[in-house]
Amino acid sequence: HVVGLGFSGLGSSSHADWSFCDVAGHRTTSVDRGWLSPPRGLGIPTEEVLESDLSCGATHGPLCPARSVFRDPLPRKEHEPAMANLYRKPIVITDPKTGERVKAKAKKWWGRFKDENGIERRVPLAIDKTSAQAMLNEIVKKKERRASGVVDRFDEERKRPINHQLVEFEKHLRAKRVSDGQVRLVIFRAKQIIESCKSKVASDLTASRVQSFLADLREQGKSIQTSNHYLRAIKQFSRWLVKDRQAHDDPLAFIAMLNVSTDRRHDRRPLNEAEFTALLQVARSGPVTFKMAGPDRAMLYTVAAYTGLRASELASLTRDSFRLDDDTPTVMVKAAYSKHRRQDTLPLHPSLVAILRPWLHGKTSTEKAWPGKWAEARHAGQMMKADLVSAGIPNVDAHGLYADFHALRHTFITNMMKSGVHPKTAQSLARHSTIDLTMNVYTTLTVTDQAAALNTLPAVPTFYAPVSATGTVG
Repeated sequence: HVVGLGFSGLGSSSHADWSFCDVAGHRTTSVDRGWLSPPRGLGIPTEEVLESDLSCGATHGPLCPARSVFRDPLPRKEHEPAMANLYRKPIVITDPKTGERVKAKAKKWWGRFKDENGIERRVPLAIDKTSAQAMLNEIVKKKERRASGVVDRFDEERKRPINHQLVEFEKHLRAKRVSDGQVRLVIFRAKQIIESCKSKVASDLTASRVQSFLADLREQGKSIQTSNHYLRAIKQFSRWLVKDRQAHDDPLAFIAMLNVSTDRRHDRRPLNEAEFTALLQVARSGPVTFKMAGPDRAMLYTVAAYTGLRASELASLTRDSFRLDDDTPTVMVKAAYSKHRRQDTLPLHPSLVAILRPWLHGKTSTEKAWPGKWAEARHAGQMMKADLVSAGIPNVDAHGLYADFHALRHTFITNMMKSGVHPKTAQSLARHSTIDLTMNVYTTLTVTDQAAALNTLPAVPTFYAPVSATGTVG
């Protein structure tokens, strides 16, 4: 009689331990079987109900009396497909030796599985079987996560083309009211890196690939500062992907900017008083350059050197931007044209107000002070370079420092420091985010300036008696 059955595992290949007793109810043997089917010769069918009515007395232990029912648990149907498996598609090819059409198997492995809705899916995987199995396991794992309600929202984002994400990033920049020129520049630099790294999706954009691109850029002769500009653009894009929940993390977060002080190629210098006076005289009497008359160029240089406004900000000014009749005369730059996207109001020097009045007279309230696309086309530097040449002022001095249109902003800030303006006030007038930028980048002091500052110290006390030279030592 069968009195006990212990098994482990599921399906028709379960591990079983069969126990028997004699007619008196005493346990006689235990047989360890590798499969669930009973030992041969017992006449017990594998997939039918097994009943053993042991009518021995209660004195023979807990196994008696007993009525036990056994069944092979959930046997797999003969033609039921596995939950997930690999297969290779049957194909017909031409035998190169005989020229006959023969049946064969495709090189690539495919995966067959049922999704969380019970629908059978088939997906192409890989030529290597081990890789294909790993890919299929990952697909099944994701399916089970979805079925249990644990969904990784980044799964779909990882598949999106990176060019589509770049288009969305451009829309994001424009929504923040970033200037058109800056948007085009950032997108151009980011796109250059993406195309060079052959990135199809965001996960292709790795730190090592970006660093390799930047190294190649410098080997082509570009400066470290240019390299940093490219890095800044692509890092801005990768940070946005994380903030917009299109990426789990930022792979470029730990790439640091290089030290530009080791490769300075276009450091600017301020114009001294004599150079600035000569520039204005030449411009005032000069011909029309880039559709701007000489007197207008002279006024443009003057306002730039006495306000520190940038070329794009100056190009945005109208007659109404100047409030010359207020108690404190000012010039106002609208937020749309300010570099930091905020409205800036700056006081004007009394001598500048005096020459602006007649120059602005006759202009309509909305008329641009300096019309044209000279700033957008980046002609300001070329205009000033032509006037510097006419004035006999070198564009680059003996120390390799440049005098261009943006050097007028350096002139404004350096003159404030020379005049003893408090650094914090100078930072505010320059509209810099940090005092370091004001003091260490835009301020240039010469030995003459240092000597002039030294001369403001009190003189050495005069009670020291002069020592006469004796010509001897000791």
